[in-house]
Amino acid sequence: MGDIINFWQARKTRARADKARQAEINRAKFGRTKAERQAEVLEEERKARLLDGAHLESPDKETE
Repeated sequence: MGDIINFWQARKTRARADKARQAEINRAKFGRTKAERQAEVLEEERKARLLDGAHLESPDKETE
């Protein structure tokens, strides 16, 4: 004889496994590593500093 299983539990177990598999696919597709997020923040800060450094100040009317 085979093992006796509860079909509701089997369905729930299968559904959990399907959700876990889909979550793994989504993490690979959309997720970024911590290093990638930090690199993006550093790059944005570098761009902001570069832009601020290239800003030309308007001449003061007092020095004319």
